[in-house]
Amino acid sequence: ELQSTFYRLPQEKTAIRWREEAPRNFEFAVKAWQAITHPPSSPTWRRTTAKPTGALHKYGLLKLTKQNIDAWGRTLRICALLDAKLCVIQTPPSFGPTTKNIRNMVAFFKEIDRSNVTLAWEPRGAWLENPKETEKACNKLQLVNCVDLLRRMPVHLSKLGYFRLHGLGRKQLNYSYRYTDEDHNLLAEKVEGLAAKGMTQAYVMFNNINMFDDARGFLAVVAGSAE
Repeated sequence: ELQSTFYRLPQEKTAIRWREEAPRNFEFAVKAWQAITHPPSSPTWRRTTAKPTGALHKYGLLKLTKQNIDAWGRTLRICALLDAKLCVIQTPPSFGPTTKNIRNMVAFFKEIDRSNVTLAWEPRGAWLENPKETEKACNKLQLVNCVDLLRRMPVHLSKLGYFRLHGLGRKQLNYSYRYTDEDHNLLAEKVEGLAAKGMTQAYVMFNNINMFDDARGFLAVVAGSAE
């Protein structure tokens, strides 16, 4: 999963080089540029110099504006160059399940071109306390419900599952957390449980400092289960 694309989209020649240098069977997943979801006032914009210009109030929060449509088009172009089959769209806590936000969300997702790219939506904030609204949105707009599987189960089950793990603890995000063998076993059980309910493919992404070792540890558990 390319996290960097959330902060700044690469030049097209860079995306082409990434694709050429990667193994033929390597699959990229792209995290959508935050211009689509996060208004320029969001703290996440402090981590990049690639800020939008012009009518700033027309960016973010899935508003159906020319600026957001253009930002999505640029994201989709990078997906195409990388031959990415999936794009993660993460909405900020400020984007709650209000009537206005739901209306914007429906209009945006119904308008954009997806070009056969599957969209995994990772909601934050009040959506997590409103599973019925989340399920309704995923079902209506054909979105994969992206969750941290060790914190909560997806409220909308689809053939494809996409899970982003941000560490455990009291806070929702704990990037310094190191997953234990027990965590890996529990995660494998949860994935297998969803597979028994109809999920045929699962993406499991560790979004923490120790992501490489944690992913390797989880793969060892999965390989052992398959034997």
